[in-house]
Amino acid sequence: MAVKDVLGRFGEDVAAAHLEREGLVLVARNWRCREGEIDIVAVDGEVLVFCEVKTRSGLRFGSPAEAVSPVKLRRLKVLAARWLSESPRVWIELRFDVVSVLRTPSGLVVDHLRAVL
Repeated sequence: MAVKDVLGRFGEDVAAAHLEREGLVLVARNWRCREGEIDIVAVDGEVLVFCEVKTRSGLRFGSPAEAVSPVKLRRLKVLAARWLSESPRVWIELRFDVVSVLRTPSGLVVDHLRAVL
């Protein structure tokens, strides 16, 4: 497994644990379809949350959240629609979040950005 894949998996594990500590219930991780992948699908009360996770080991290329481009967010909406089309439940309220994980030698910083769309 490539170093970036190991870092990404680590970040997703950290993000999942963070979301659970915040009271969200994880429904799916790494859900895949033909169009791509959703990192985490969770439930926050009555709200279905689609979560993009970005992890970096430094700030040389900006913060992890800065890597979530408008193109990536549009793709996440397409993936969410696909996920919803396969869901047996009808959801009234949806939210799109980003969890940013920064892993440096001096520590770990997790930032949960809610309702980015």
